[in-house]
Amino acid sequence: MPDLILVTGATGNTGTAVVAGLRSRGSHVVRPASRRPDPADPDALVFDWADATTFAAALRGATAMYLVAPAGEADPVSTVGPFLELAADQGVRRVVLLSSSAIERGEPGLGEIHDVIAGKFSEATVLRPSWFMQNFVGDHPVAHSIRESREIVTATGVGRLGFIDADDIAATAVEALLAPEPVGEELLLTGPESLSYADAAAILSEVLGHHIRHVDVSPAERASQFTAAGLSEEFAGVLAALDERISAGEQDFVTTTVRDVTGRPPTSLRDFLHQVHLRR
Repeated sequence: MPDLILVTGATGNTGTAVVAGLRSRGSHVVRPASRRPDPADPDALVFDWADATTFAAALRGATAMYLVAPAGEADPVSTVGPFLELAADQGVRRVVLLSSSAIERGEPGLGEIHDVIAGKFSEATVLRPSWFMQNFVGDHPVAHSIRESREIVTATGVGRLGFIDADDIAATAVEALLAPEPVGEELLLTGPESLSYADAAAILSEVLGHHIRHVDVSPAERASQFTAAGLSEEFAGVLAALDERISAGEQDFVTTTVRDVTGRPPTSLRDFLHQVHLRR
């Protein structure tokens, strides 16, 4: 019987592509798990981080999983920790965690989950991608601001990032889940170039055909904007602090990991935006 791979966050930015990528390879049973599973998918089931009664059914028979922690929580390990205990008890061997390039192992939040996974599972890979290109076009505060006011507001100054397409993250995750041997304990993932938000605004302006500007604010002002958008003060502070770290140049790097693991180059922001624009 083929191994069964659990995909949490199966309807999200990366999860949807991970499910599709695994199924295209055809050798494994894939179980998509999310709060609102696709009713047309017979293998999909309800999975909710806020409801521990959904954990056992999601894990039943699984030997590997793609793990997306609950979004918007400053302390996700309190929720994810018990799930990982159950996963280890039920025989899951391989775990691929979606984390962040800004969060080191052991740091609060995803870094604590990283630490638990590395210590508990024999085959653990932690993906640490840069910021998603999808933030410019999807259901994200940056995208909403672009559509509503034609501006990108951050506290990043001239700091640069290796923005990455979620499909490239997913392609890397698929390889990490299916490779005969683990592809690495920790993978830093970026797109092909490092860009500031002002650079990104210029590319958006070119693709969309109207001017998009970058507005730089202070970290305190950015935190206030996040809370006004409905985020908790604690999580708003975390996000504003990330902007401040970008401003200091901490995320100004590019890696070759996507190409090294998948065999194909990562998508550029310009190409990504052109593809999205053509689909609309």
